[in-house]
Amino acid sequence: MAGKPKLHYFNARGRMESIRWLLAAAGVEFEEIFIETPEDWNKLRNDGYLLFQQVPMVEMDGMKIVQTRAILNYIAAKYNLYGKDVKERALIDMYTEGMADLNEMFIVLPLCPPDQKDAKIALIKERTTDRYLPVFEKVLKSHGQDYLVGNTLSRADIHLVELLYYVEEIDPSLLANFPLVKALKTRISNLPAMKKFLQPGSQRKPPIDEKSLEQARKIFGMK
Repeated sequence: MAGKPKLHYFNARGRMESIRWLLAAAGVEFEEIFIETPEDWNKLRNDGYLLFQQVPMVEMDGMKIVQTRAILNYIAAKYNLYGKDVKERALIDMYTEGMADLNEMFIVLPLCPPDQKDAKIALIKERTTDRYLPVFEKVLKSHGQDYLVGNTLSRADIHLVELLYYVEEIDPSLLANFPLVKALKTRISNLPAMKKFLQPGSQRKPPIDEKSLEQARKIFGMK
């Protein structure tokens, strides 16, 4: 029997968080090996496992997989969260790529200079309500089903709900005009595997704070 997947990253959300969410949704237990010092980071790079000198890196099924989307694609395919055929997969890819664009805005927000943060948050709010959430509300309305694609749970649903939690951290009122999206969030959050992951004490990470950000800067030599 294969061991638990091992996730190599620092102890924060960043680009690993969507991987944590997807594994949790699939009901897969995983271990985390945190990069805590520059020495940890240098060792991981010098071992030659990071093809592009970047994390996330996930060890599973005898592989050391890098690049966030490659990791997510593998997990989704392995655990039947990627549609039943190529057409459904195309829809899932379209939706998740759009979500990734918005998610990127959340990922880089903590790195934003203080004098630019308000403007960045305003832009996130605008894009959320004018560009991204209308798409998913329209999709759900168009077919009247419980999930975005094929009336079955897919990575698209998981990634969207993760994103909705981030949106609510900024401003819960942003979901007010999207009742079907809100209902999807409730539905996914109540699935047993997700309910467990959303409980305090799980491997889900909180918003990054200044202490964690400073640690990351030291580990990765960021200025």
